[in-house]
Amino acid sequence: MDAATGAMGSLIPKLVELLKEEYRIQTRVKKDVEFLQREMKSMEAALRKVAIVPRDQLDEQVKIWANDVRELSYEMEDLVDSFLVRVESPAADQDTFKGLMKKMANLLKKGKARHQIADAVKQIKEQVQEVASRRDRYKVDNVAANQETTSAVDPRMLALFKDQRDLVGIEGPRDDLIKRLTDGDDVVSEQRLKILSICGFGGLGKTTLAKAVYDVLRPQFHSGAFVSVGRAPNVKKVLKEIIYEIDMNEYAAIQAATLDETQLIKQISRLLQKKRYFIVIDDIWDIRSWEIITCALKNNCCGSIIIATTRISEVASTAGYAYKLEPLGFNRSKELFYKRLSIGKGKNTYAQSIELSEKILHKCGGVPLAIITVASLLADKPREAWSEVYNSIGFGDGDNIQADNTRKILLCSYYDLPCHLRTCLLYLSIYPEDHEISKYLLIWKWVAEGFIHDKQGVGLYETGERYFNELVNRNMIQPTEVEHQGIVTGCCVHDLVLDMIYAVSKEENFVTLLGSNESLKPPQINARRIAIQYRAVEHDDPLISIPMHQVRSFSTICCRIIAMPSLSRFQVLRVLAIEGCTFREDSSFHLEHLGSLLQLRYLGGLSSHITELPKDIGKLRFLQILDLWETSIQELPRSVGLLSRLKCLRLGKDFEGLEDWIGNLTSLEHLWLYSIIPTFAKEIGKLTELRELKIECTEASDENFIDLMVSLGNLQKLQVIQVTMFWCDFPGNSCEDWGYVLSRSLRDLHLPVKFSRLPEWMNPSHFPHLVHLFVEVETVQAQDLEILGRFQELITLYLHTDDCTIPDFVGGGAFPKLRHFTCTAKPRFLVGAMPCLEYLEYVVWERLDRDFDSIKNLPCLEKINVSLEYATARDEQEVRVALVDALMMAHPNNPAFYTN
Repeated sequence: MDAATGAMGSLIPKLVELLKEEYRIQTRVKKDVEFLQREMKSMEAALRKVAIVPRDQLDEQVKIWANDVRELSYEMEDLVDSFLVRVESPAADQDTFKGLMKKMANLLKKGKARHQIADAVKQIKEQVQEVASRRDRYKVDNVAANQETTSAVDPRMLALFKDQRDLVGIEGPRDDLIKRLTDGDDVVSEQRLKILSICGFGGLGKTTLAKAVYDVLRPQFHSGAFVSVGRAPNVKKVLKEIIYEIDMNEYAAIQAATLDETQLIKQISRLLQKKRYFIVIDDIWDIRSWEIITCALKNNCCGSIIIATTRISEVASTAGYAYKLEPLGFNRSKELFYKRLSIGKGKNTYAQSIELSEKILHKCGGVPLAIITVASLLADKPREAWSEVYNSIGFGDGDNIQADNTRKILLCSYYDLPCHLRTCLLYLSIYPEDHEISKYLLIWKWVAEGFIHDKQGVGLYETGERYFNELVNRNMIQPTEVEHQGIVTGCCVHDLVLDMIYAVSKEENFVTLLGSNESLKPPQINARRIAIQYRAVEHDDPLISIPMHQVRSFSTICCRIIAMPSLSRFQVLRVLAIEGCTFREDSSFHLEHLGSLLQLRYLGGLSSHITELPKDIGKLRFLQILDLWETSIQELPRSVGLLSRLKCLRLGKDFEGLEDWIGNLTSLEHLWLYSIIPTFAKEIGKLTELRELKIECTEASDENFIDLMVSLGNLQKLQVIQVTMFWCDFPGNSCEDWGYVLSRSLRDLHLPVKFSRLPEWMNPSHFPHLVHLFVEVETVQAQDLEILGRFQELITLYLHTDDCTIPDFVGGGAFPKLRHFTCTAKPRFLVGAMPCLEYLEYVVWERLDRDFDSIKNLPCLEKINVSLEYATARDEQEVRVALVDALMMAHPNNPAFYTN
């Protein structure tokens, strides 16, 4: 399924399925279905041709035809799915009279369903014939469709924007602002509150500049915060975020209370009363929001600084001194352009394309986002294709304003995406501005929506990860990464890109978005996907009464829900996501009539107060994702064991333990939980499709743990094993000499086992793809370090040992990609050891040797942390002095350091 072709991609295989003998449809109906199958294939091909051409270049009749076909495909898939659900009844117990009666009732229902689908297919066939005739009249097959629409994935995006050293054109504006903010003629000027705004249209880099200034000056201040407001401001949320960044303990306290804006303002004023603070208020759109937020930021005569960024000149003038951010000059634009192409500063291997490159840069108008977008588009295209890209940007004759130009460039990049990536990108319109989107949940939603299809030997989630990475590499989304660990946890979407996504999604009727103040309009009443953001849903909300029979996806994010449409009104719902929502009087949300959602694929309640699931959840035979992370669910109905298609199950900290039916969920690929029961260890061995297992619990017996290890050895598709058992210390001798090894596909391995020595099976030949490793060994030998150093993909290593000292780390190509190293001993690093290490942490329980001199041999080191578990204040001070000597005097990077 995708935005271009509607449900065609999943519908056609289902029509083939419907023709199978087991469904016993009438001969006449079978011929009609065969006709529909052939016609749908032809229409899908025509829709893909239409999708290649930008929508604003299509004839209006063609647009209408394409929209009608997409809607028809949705209706047909809903019809087929409804039939398949009704004929696929659960098996009855034939050995009892009650079971026999149930089987007879099921047969009658199936017969009725076959008659109903015969009538429906006849009606659909008439609609398809009418649409097909219009296709011929409109000459849809002759639409221009020869443009090249794909480009290779560019793996260089993360390297380009790793830190400020990779940015272009930021130094001058950054230094200007720092000088303006720090210069003072006398003591009075040094103590006064300084307010500055950065103004310019979207895509110029206002946020980037503010962050660059903040990173340089923040260490000079007692407190700091960097918060975003957005076009639909939630001032209360912004005030809470300021408190969170100023004082996390205070934030935890206010979360338990219900405070209004006035109380939050007073709280911030109290926290900052005698502190020198630096606050950045990013992306302000209106004066009113600015005035409310700054009520909390008083002039306390401590030399504090406030920076605001905005696109609106009037807001900038109201805020204070307005620094107007100008577009990049031509030389800087050229430097950024070629850097994005990985040509390198001062090197232009496209000498024959200089004139065309200059034309493209002229059209970009010095807007960094525009330059990056076009360069990404051109990165892997042959030079001969550059002219075609240049002509397709469509700026006109130069009368358009720069913001319109940037949007056209983004649209050009959007239409260059393959259809499946366009669909995945448009789906991001369900999220609000400045929202950090969970990569994990996003991919599973793509799966549930049918955007991702099975590929031989590749899991659905893995395919989704590839789609996600392609969007990152094409600069359509910005990844959020765990610092120094290379773990991408989610993404953000630039405002310009999100504006474009919203516009296209609305035009394509892909997602109907309802914000805090938006009202429903007639076209939205037939929405297929509804996304609600920051809205208080009351009993009189029009949302409660509109038709829901055609809605496939219903998503609420950060809403206060007093009333909700009854789940019984959703007939074809596939995705139900309730995330970060509160309910009346902070009561829990009851999923009444959940069992009627027979088409449901995704049920999620992230960070919402949901306390129980109804027993009829077992009727949801198509459910693939059950995400109860950060909910209040303590137990699951036994009927969950009937969900044979379930692929992802996440259970929160309140959950008290899975029952023995977990072994029935043989389609599971991802399992996260906080509690296990004795039989779990053996049951998990039946989950042969499992790719990711994360367990955190506080107790388990040696026998259970050994059973778990044996089960894990049988699961050869596992890629992630994270087993954390607090206050448990399992001896490793029982699993050091296994006759078999864990999955060769492992990328992440964390076991709560203390080995006497490094097991023979823990080596690069067994785990060639290992990226993250947690290992505990009583004694570390030089041979162990040599083996660990040969893991070519290893980025993160936690090495725990009983030894106070371990052998030296040597160079010679060992640990070629390691960026994060935590150790409970005090190692020495010889020249060439860990050439890419960025973060080093010592966790020690005894007095630490004060000699840190060898860390000067770590050329990429950025941060060092020493955790002294049983240290005196004097010990800590001595360590800090030693670190200052080693880092500030000897290390060329001057890495940051911390002790605790």
